[in-house]
Amino acid sequence: MDLEKLNKEQISLAGKVSLNDSFEELSSIAGCDQLVIGNEIYSCVVVCEYKTMAVIEKSYASRKVEFPYVPGFLAYREAPVIIDAFSKLKKKPDLMLVDGNGILHPRKFGIASHLGVVLNIVTIGVAKKLLIGRVEEDKIFVSGELRGMKLETKTAANPIYISPGNKISVQKAFEIAKSCLRPPHKLPEPIHLAHKFVNRIKKKSQG
Repeated sequence: MDLEKLNKEQISLAGKVSLNDSFEELSSIAGCDQLVIGNEIYSCVVVCEYKTMAVIEKSYASRKVEFPYVPGFLAYREAPVIIDAFSKLKKKPDLMLVDGNGILHPRKFGIASHLGVVLNIVTIGVAKKLLIGRVEEDKIFVSGELRGMKLETKTAANPIYISPGNKISVQKAFEIAKSCLRPPHKLPEPIHLAHKFVNRIKKKSQG
């Protein structure tokens, strides 16, 4: 594990990220969530109809854990198994919500950006913790640059942090993530459903 080499790779790949809205209308939107069980990492992808959040398709994959958890380098731990799960989908979604950061990252290349570039899809990062940046009202700045938005989803619950991954702007990423909320759930519905799905797999594996 050469973090210096991976650091340089992230900086290089960040140059491939687009922050332009590269779509007009959304019909399907996916969410993914990961879970480590023993020495296996599982990823579940759930694709929903955008307007109704009805489930269209779901898939999952597993791999041996080959990379430790290192903040800022989550993609090297989780992206390979997410790509495996994504590749099993019969029809690719218009956009994918990713449990993690997009450009709200020290090198502007969090896991949502990594997946967006590798898979060449529109992605949005949805993080439960603020990895970097200064929050001013609902906007998150890093060295004066707008990188994401804070989203309050439930009363008396911690906010989530939305950032563009690839092929989408900060504002549009925020609007779409917010439109996917379904009370009383804290996370956007596609990620919430993926979380439920991966936990069902956990129960099966333990049973």
